[in-house]
Amino acid sequence: MVGDPARTIVEYAHSENSDLIVMPTHGYGPFRRLLLGSVTSKVLHDADCPVWTGVHLEKHPSAEPLALSHILCAIDLGPHSTKALDWASRLATEFGSKFTIVHVVALDPRTEDYYFAPEWRKYVMDQAKEDIEKLQRNVGTQAEVDLETGDISKSVSLAAENLKADLIVIGRGATAGVLGRFRTHAYAIIRQSPCPVVSV
Repeated sequence: MVGDPARTIVEYAHSENSDLIVMPTHGYGPFRRLLLGSVTSKVLHDADCPVWTGVHLEKHPSAEPLALSHILCAIDLGPHSTKALDWASRLATEFGSKFTIVHVVALDPRTEDYYFAPEWRKYVMDQAKEDIEKLQRNVGTQAEVDLETGDISKSVSLAAENLKADLIVIGRGATAGVLGRFRTHAYAIIRQSPCPVVSV
Protein backbone atom coordinates (compact mmCIF):
# COMPACT_ATOMS: atom_id res chain seq x y z
CA MET A 1 0.00 0.00 0.00
CA VAL A 2 1.06 3.59 -0.57
CA GLY A 3 -0.03 6.89 1.00
CA ASP A 4 -0.06 8.49 4.41
CA PRO A 5 0.77 5.62 6.82
CA ALA A 6 -1.65 6.57 9.60
CA ARG A 7 -4.56 7.27 7.26
CA THR A 8 -3.87 4.05 5.35
CA ILE A 9 -3.82 1.99 8.56
CA VAL A 10 -7.04 3.55 9.86
CA GLU A 11 -8.87 3.23 6.53
CA TYR A 12 -7.75 -0.38 6.08
CA ALA A 13 -8.81 -1.31 9.62
CA HIS A 14 -12.18 0.34 9.01
CA SER A 15 -12.72 -1.36 5.64
CA GLU A 16 -11.86 -4.77 7.10
CA ASN A 17 -13.98 -4.24 10.24
CA SER A 18 -10.88 -4.93 12.33
CA ASP A 19 -11.35 -5.57 16.04
CA LEU A 20 -7.89 -4.33 17.06
CA ILE A 21 -4.88 -2.42 15.73
CA VAL A 22 -1.51 -3.34 17.27
CA MET A 23 1.32 -0.78 17.03
CA PRO A 24 4.65 0.07 18.68
CA THR A 25 4.89 3.37 20.52
CA HIS A 26 8.26 4.31 18.99
CA GLY A 27 10.67 6.41 20.98
CA TYR A 28 13.53 4.63 22.71
CA GLY A 29 15.12 5.02 26.13
CA PRO A 30 14.52 8.48 27.62
CA PHE A 31 12.84 9.63 24.40
CA ARG A 32 9.95 7.22 25.02
CA ARG A 33 8.87 9.50 27.87
CA LEU A 34 8.85 12.54 25.61
CA LEU A 35 6.92 11.45 22.54
CA LEU A 36 4.89 8.91 20.70
CA GLY A 37 5.60 8.15 17.09
CA SER A 38 3.62 10.48 14.85
CA VAL A 39 1.96 7.57 13.02
CA THR A 40 0.90 5.94 16.30
CA SER A 41 -0.46 9.25 17.60
CA LYS A 42 -2.55 9.78 14.46
CA VAL A 43 -3.90 6.22 14.56
CA LEU A 44 -4.83 6.64 18.23
CA HIS A 45 -6.65 9.83 17.30
CA ASP A 46 -8.56 8.51 14.28
CA ALA A 47 -9.12 4.75 14.67
CA ASP A 48 -12.63 3.39 15.26
CA CYS A 49 -11.42 0.18 16.91
CA PRO A 50 -9.22 -0.35 19.99
CA VAL A 51 -5.49 0.30 19.56
CA TRP A 52 -2.89 -1.82 21.40
CA THR A 53 0.40 0.01 21.95
CA GLY A 54 3.55 -1.09 23.70
CA VAL A 55 7.26 -0.45 23.75
CA HIS A 56 7.82 -4.22 23.79
CA LEU A 57 6.49 -4.36 20.23
CA GLU A 58 9.68 -2.59 19.08
CA LYS A 59 11.70 -5.63 20.13
CA HIS A 60 11.80 -9.03 18.47
CA PRO A 61 8.42 -10.67 19.10
CA SER A 62 8.41 -13.43 21.66
CA ALA A 63 7.52 -16.97 20.61
CA GLU A 64 5.77 -17.44 23.96
CA PRO A 65 1.96 -17.41 23.94
CA LEU A 66 0.38 -14.17 25.13
CA ALA A 67 -0.23 -14.30 28.88
CA LEU A 68 -2.55 -11.77 30.47
CA SER A 69 -2.62 -12.74 34.13
CA HIS A 70 -3.76 -9.34 35.35
CA ILE A 71 -5.65 -6.67 33.40
CA LEU A 72 -5.99 -3.16 34.79
CA CYS A 73 -8.76 -0.87 33.52
CA ALA A 74 -8.09 2.81 34.18
CA ILE A 75 -11.28 4.87 34.17
CA ASP A 76 -11.93 8.57 34.72
CA LEU A 77 -15.73 8.13 35.04
CA GLY A 78 -16.23 10.08 31.82
CA PRO A 79 -18.69 9.02 29.11
CA HIS A 80 -16.23 6.57 27.51
CA SER A 81 -15.55 4.69 30.79
CA THR A 82 -18.46 2.30 30.18
CA LYS A 83 -17.01 1.15 26.86
CA ALA A 84 -13.50 0.74 28.31
CA LEU A 85 -14.77 -1.22 31.32
CA ASP A 86 -16.95 -3.50 29.21
CA TRP A 87 -14.12 -4.20 26.73
CA ALA A 88 -11.58 -4.87 29.48
CA SER A 89 -13.99 -7.11 31.37
CA ARG A 90 -14.71 -9.24 28.30
CA LEU A 91 -10.99 -9.57 27.58
CA ALA A 92 -10.31 -10.58 31.19
CA THR A 93 -13.04 -13.23 30.96
CA GLU A 94 -11.60 -14.53 27.67
CA PHE A 95 -8.12 -14.93 29.16
CA GLY A 96 -9.18 -15.91 32.68
CA SER A 97 -7.32 -12.84 33.96
CA LYS A 98 -7.47 -11.13 37.30
CA PHE A 99 -9.28 -7.84 36.69
CA THR A 100 -8.84 -4.57 38.58
CA ILE A 101 -10.24 -1.07 38.08
CA VAL A 102 -8.02 1.90 38.91
CA HIS A 103 -9.42 5.40 39.29
CA VAL A 104 -7.33 8.42 40.16
CA VAL A 105 -8.86 11.39 41.93
CA ALA A 106 -6.76 14.18 40.47
CA LEU A 107 -5.56 16.92 42.76
CA ASP A 108 -6.74 20.25 41.38
CA PRO A 109 -4.15 22.90 42.35
CA ARG A 110 -7.02 25.32 43.09
CA THR A 111 -8.48 22.99 45.74
CA GLU A 112 -5.47 20.90 46.72
CA ASP A 113 -5.43 22.32 50.25
CA TYR A 114 -8.84 20.76 50.88
CA TYR A 115 -7.35 17.29 50.47
CA PHE A 116 -5.58 17.77 53.77
CA ALA A 117 -9.00 18.06 55.46
CA PRO A 118 -10.13 14.50 56.35
CA GLU A 119 -13.82 15.33 55.79
CA TRP A 120 -13.24 16.64 52.27
CA ARG A 121 -10.97 13.75 51.31
CA LYS A 122 -13.52 11.24 52.62
CA TYR A 123 -16.33 12.95 50.69
CA VAL A 124 -14.40 12.91 47.42
CA MET A 125 -13.30 9.29 47.80
CA ASP A 126 -16.78 8.12 48.87
CA GLN A 127 -18.30 9.86 45.84
CA ALA A 128 -15.79 8.14 43.53
CA LYS A 129 -16.61 4.75 45.11
CA GLU A 130 -20.35 5.32 44.58
CA ASP A 131 -19.82 6.33 40.95
CA ILE A 132 -17.66 3.27 40.28
CA GLU A 133 -20.19 0.96 41.95
CA LYS A 134 -22.94 2.42 39.77
CA LEU A 135 -20.79 2.01 36.66
CA GLN A 136 -20.02 -1.62 37.55
CA ARG A 137 -23.73 -2.36 38.09
CA ASN A 138 -24.53 -0.88 34.68
CA VAL A 139 -21.80 -2.88 32.93
CA GLY A 140 -22.30 -6.04 34.98
CA THR A 141 -18.79 -6.29 36.41
CA GLN A 142 -17.50 -7.02 39.90
CA ALA A 143 -13.86 -6.00 39.60
CA GLU A 144 -11.65 -5.04 42.50
CA VAL A 145 -11.15 -1.28 42.74
CA ASP A 146 -7.91 0.59 43.40
CA LEU A 147 -8.57 4.26 44.27
CA GLU A 148 -5.62 6.63 44.04
CA THR A 149 -5.06 10.36 44.36
CA GLY A 150 -2.51 12.54 42.61
CA ASP A 151 -1.16 12.85 39.09
CA ILE A 152 -3.28 10.68 36.80
CA SER A 153 -0.66 9.21 34.44
CA LYS A 154 1.93 8.64 37.17
CA SER A 155 -0.61 7.06 39.52
CA VAL A 156 -2.00 4.72 36.84
CA SER A 157 1.50 3.63 35.80
CA LEU A 158 2.55 3.10 39.41
CA ALA A 159 -0.59 1.08 40.11
CA ALA A 160 0.16 -1.11 37.09
CA GLU A 161 3.69 -1.66 38.34
CA ASN A 162 2.64 -2.41 41.94
CA LEU A 163 -0.16 -4.75 40.85
CA LYS A 164 2.10 -6.41 38.26
CA ALA A 165 -0.46 -5.78 35.53
CA ASP A 166 0.18 -7.28 32.10
CA LEU A 167 -2.09 -4.80 30.31
CA ILE A 168 -3.77 -1.45 30.94
CA VAL A 169 -7.07 -0.64 29.22
CA ILE A 170 -8.03 3.04 28.93
CA GLY A 171 -10.92 4.89 27.32
CA ARG A 172 -10.64 7.00 24.21
CA GLY A 173 -13.34 9.56 23.54
CA ALA A 174 -15.06 10.17 20.23
CA THR A 175 -15.57 13.93 20.44
CA ALA A 176 -13.14 16.79 20.20
CA GLY A 177 -13.53 17.76 23.84
CA VAL A 178 -12.97 14.27 25.17
CA LEU A 179 -10.10 13.71 22.77
CA GLY A 180 -8.40 16.77 24.18
CA ARG A 181 -8.58 15.20 27.60
CA PHE A 182 -7.46 11.87 26.19
CA ARG A 183 -4.35 13.44 24.70
CA THR A 184 -3.51 15.05 28.03
CA HIS A 185 -3.67 11.90 30.14
CA ALA A 186 -3.73 8.84 27.91
CA TYR A 187 -0.63 9.72 25.91
CA ALA A 188 1.21 10.18 29.19
CA ILE A 189 -0.08 6.82 30.46
CA ILE A 190 1.08 5.13 27.25
CA ARG A 191 4.52 6.75 27.50
CA GLN A 192 5.03 5.86 31.17
CA SER A 193 3.31 2.48 31.37
CA PRO A 194 5.39 -0.54 32.43
CA CYS A 195 3.18 -2.75 30.24
CA PRO A 196 1.22 -2.50 26.97
CA VAL A 197 -1.82 -0.20 26.83
CA VAL A 198 -5.04 -0.69 24.87
CA SER A 199 -7.02 2.48 24.19
CA VAL A 200 -10.67 1.71 23.51
